Amino acid sequence: MYNMMENWTEVTHFLLLGLTDDPSLQLPLFITFLLIYTITLVGNLGMILLILMDPRLHSPMYFFLGNLSLVDFCYSSAVTPKVMAGFLIADKVISYNECAAQMFFFAAFITVENYLLASMAYDRYAAVCKPLHYATTMTTSVCTRLIIGSYVIGFLNASIHIGDTFWLSFCESNVVHHFFCDIPAVMVLSCSDRHVSELILVYIVSFHIFFAFIVIWVSYTFIFVTILKMHSAAGHHKAVSTCASHFTAVSIFYGTSIFMYVQPTSSHSMDTDKIASVFYTMVIPMLNPLVYSLRNKEVKSAFKKIVLEAKSLT
Repeated sequence: MYNMMENWTEVTHFLLLGLTDDPSLQLPLFITFLLIYTITLVGNLGMILLILMDPRLHSPMYFFLGNLSLVDFCYSSAVTPKVMAGFLIADKVISYNECAAQMFFFAAFITVENYLLASMAYDRYAAVCKPLHYATTMTTSVCTRLIIGSYVIGFLNASIHIGDTFWLSFCESNVVHHFFCDIPAVMVLSCSDRHVSELILVYIVSFHIFFAFIVIWVSYTFIFVTILKMHSAAGHHKAVSTCASHFTAVSIFYGTSIFMYVQPTSSHSMDTDKIASVFYTMVIPMLNPLVYSLRNKEVKSAFKKIVLEAKSLT
């Protein structure tokens, strides 16, 4: 469990306490999360395939949506399988390196999603407020740079957090009061002075969240003003429907993220964090493809077309 180093012991693995110790809840929770994860996989991978297969969806909005689905699939997969293994075979031990890898990929992809949502808000601004210039504003080059930039920032941010967390010494408890290696839950176990690390976590996460949030807020302010100026009911309805799915996804994502991270680690309630974490690690990745498919006529039309073509082949 520990390696002796000088006069102290260094943690070599962590024990994830999970959501509950109640044996009667293990199987029901496993079935619940298996259902959620299955819907997440089918929904997000299905959305990606749908966008790739239907030429009508080869536009900037769906280029971003395809990447959003990929990111949702990736960060859910970084967490959920390990959680389900804990329910099914009581495998709650995670090695030091596995914990760091899980934390890295989760932090990277959640940050990418943050900036993808901001990029999508800018795309919606261009579509609603400058429709005549949309094709020249949201070019393939611009969309590609926004996507690549989101991934670069995401992986750079994750690298900073891994360094910020794992330079600390873990020489006492190795029991993580969480169901995955989330940064606050691991950082609180350190036997080092973590004050600076906590400040770095809060400041960096706050910057990323609020920078993206400002882009979204400004974009939607212009969108709202433009909608108010519209005299056509059809134009008004089209503009609202264009932004409804994205606005719903943004509200869910940022509401949970701000609650979870923009507070000092020492003030966290682990039980409350677990509930919030289930929502943003498992439920949000499941909801996003549902939100975009159920509220989007083009996606529903593309899906019906694929189904009809599949039926005609059989």
